[in-house]
Amino acid sequence: MTSLTRRTLIGGCAAGTLLAVAGSTGARAATRTTASTTASATASTTASTTASDDAALQAAISDLSHPPATSAQLRVDRRGDGWYGTAGTADIDSGRAVRPDDRFRAGSVTKAFVATVVLQLWAERRVELDAPIGRYVPDLLPADFARRITVAQLLNHTSGLPDHRGIPDDSTPEAVLEHRWDRWTPREWVETVTHDPLKFAPGTKQEYRGINYVLLALLIEKLTARPYGQAISSRVLHPLNLTRTLLPGQDPRLRGPHVHGYLRMTDGSLRDVTVYNQSSAWGEGELVSTVDDLFRFQHALFSGALLPPHALDKLFTLPPDSVRMLDGSPARYSLGLQTAAVDGVTFWGKTGETPGYRTRMFATRDLDLRFVLSYTPTPLTTQEEMTNRVVAALVE
Repeated sequence: MTSLTRRTLIGGCAAGTLLAVAGSTGARAATRTTASTTASATASTTASTTASDDAALQAAISDLSHPPATSAQLRVDRRGDGWYGTAGTADIDSGRAVRPDDRFRAGSVTKAFVATVVLQLWAERRVELDAPIGRYVPDLLPADFARRITVAQLLNHTSGLPDHRGIPDDSTPEAVLEHRWDRWTPREWVETVTHDPLKFAPGTKQEYRGINYVLLALLIEKLTARPYGQAISSRVLHPLNLTRTLLPGQDPRLRGPHVHGYLRMTDGSLRDVTVYNQSSAWGEGELVSTVDDLFRFQHALFSGALLPPHALDKLFTLPPDSVRMLDGSPARYSLGLQTAAVDGVTFWGKTGETPGYRTRMFATRDLDLRFVLSYTPTPLTTQEEMTNRVVAALVE
């Protein structure tokens, strides 16, 4: 398990240079909901504590200078005591405040939805986790890869797949803008990791790779005989009434009320990157959702509404201690989630990011403490300052 201090990234993202400040630092809204009433003898003390906690949460998201961001929104539940707050604007041209039903790009949170469906199919005995991926989706990978890599090793990022070759350089904001209209098919994207030997023997190390979930989405399509987005819709979105969540496919626009994403260019200008073809993130990072929908999904997933107990346990099981990240740190990815321990509190969940957007969805396994954070940083790469402030406010 990853042991983190409050100053350490919960998201595990690489730190980048902080660029110029963008957006307002003013708080736009904050609301509370309480699941149960408190006895009158302790009501004043509880109210005082809650007010202090709420102020700390609002302060955590209202600093839109660290990192530079144009908006933030946070939904929290602490043992039935709910809170929601926002800062900044959904659109810097109109100045409109962010709302909990505004859509945004949730990035790799997609993987939690894909993993849920794969584990449902496993519970239905339609796939074996220890079976080689080539049994189900042949002719995608070299024969050696297809024979050695299992479904479970894709789920927990221990596949050892090599690095991509022949994909565009997106290391600068200008390059991101240049390539945001590129169109890829899933098979074309998989082909970019077939030119070199495996980086390590499958199952022996852990390296977070989005391509693992592209293959899992193709697996879902093979087993269900329908697009993977439709499988997620019928198995997760519709049963939970997640009406604002979707997999956009080749549609580059965010439809209906949404939060805009922006990138700061190297010349200091700010460009809107909301419209973006997500085909290079197919199966692993294209989800569009809202804070409210992700909050509902999180509760349903952890409470067992989507998976039977033996499948749910897979989400909270890490590889053996002998399996380490490439840098030698302990493995932190299960069959669908990631974990971090902060001041003795163990969180499970998923991070997600795409240019202009960052999402953090984490909870304790018993759901006593949980949050969904979405914000719109303007640098292409940033540190986890906002996430760390939120977590610090929650675990104090």
